[in-house]
Amino acid sequence: MLNIDAIHMREINMPLAHPFETSFGLTTARRILLIELEAEGLTAWGECVAGEHPYFSDETIDTAWLITESELGPSLLDAEVERGGSCPNIFRQVRGHRMAKAALENAVWDLEAQVERISLAELLGGTRSVIPCGVSIGIQPSQAQLMEKIATELAAGYQRIKLKCKPGWDTKIFEAVRNRWPDITLSCDANSAYRMKDLDHIASWDQFNLLMIEQPLWYDDFYFHSMLQKRLKTDICLDESIRNRRDALAAIDMESCRILNIKVGRVGGFSEAIAVHNAAEERGIPVWCGGMLETGIGRSHNIALSSLPNFSLPGDVSASSRYWSQDIIEPARARLRGTTRPHRSPDRSPPDALGKGTSHRLKPSIYRSGYRSGSGVASSR
Repeated sequence: MLNIDAIHMREINMPLAHPFETSFGLTTARRILLIELEAEGLTAWGECVAGEHPYFSDETIDTAWLITESELGPSLLDAEVERGGSCPNIFRQVRGHRMAKAALENAVWDLEAQVERISLAELLGGTRSVIPCGVSIGIQPSQAQLMEKIATELAAGYQRIKLKCKPGWDTKIFEAVRNRWPDITLSCDANSAYRMKDLDHIASWDQFNLLMIEQPLWYDDFYFHSMLQKRLKTDICLDESIRNRRDALAAIDMESCRILNIKVGRVGGFSEAIAVHNAAEERGIPVWCGGMLETGIGRSHNIALSSLPNFSLPGDVSASSRYWSQDIIEPARARLRGTTRPHRSPDRSPPDALGKGTSHRLKPSIYRSGYRSGSGVASSR
């Protein structure tokens, strides 16, 4: 039994080392919700990947804050928590809010790993000791700047280059990159920027020998992706469409994709991420771990997840320094030839270690009965 004494919620504001642009827009800083669990002298951490705006998903950091404070946090404290895998059942009455659920559940898995005195990767069932790293490169101000950035990442040894794309920043860019680097592993990510009228345009990308085209059409679609996949030699990878194991099975059976991106926050936590991984593995569909501009806490969780056997493609688990001038924990670093390794749980440092250059506000804490007043939670918001 895991006896959780308190849940602390913190919001921090971290400026990115470099602006990151996708088809959604430009990001220069992140508001991030961190979860800290106290249990029998141990401290465990989770990170909510919900953004400031409901662009990637219908969740935001503010909705995650509200649902964690009012529903999920109290439910977790009132429950008998045997292990991290207990959380989906504990949270079952709350529909949706997968990113908020993941932040809490992943912290519980972190706690369980400490109690068991094993690494998080081992607890999840990981078998890989070396994790191949790819990089995601945002839309750049110019083609010349993009080429310079790609050259830098290739020199660092990264094994896959993924280019964010959108209408007007696609075919000519792919052509320029392929002409300069004909043999690199290259993919693109549209973040749902295209529609059915663009099918011929997307089909023309077969000439660029891409590893995959990620989520080209609607964020919640299987059917039209299936139509597009039938026209393509290039593999489609689904990201936003995959919320759980059932979605993965539907997409695979409908032949909507040949690759799956697993983001632990998007699917609601480690339990569902493992279920999606297993479903894909049973059907011969490779998976890889996507990133959400996480701090070192979320990134360490991604690395642990990527140690599972079917994570056979390079994931977005690159060095923390690519995103943050200073991380809030000892940062993940890419190792020789663009790889990283699973490690034990994040450094359990006090709030003062959240990093110079970050601003943070301590948010309300949720305590066990005896500290809370009534059914509500004291809030300074």
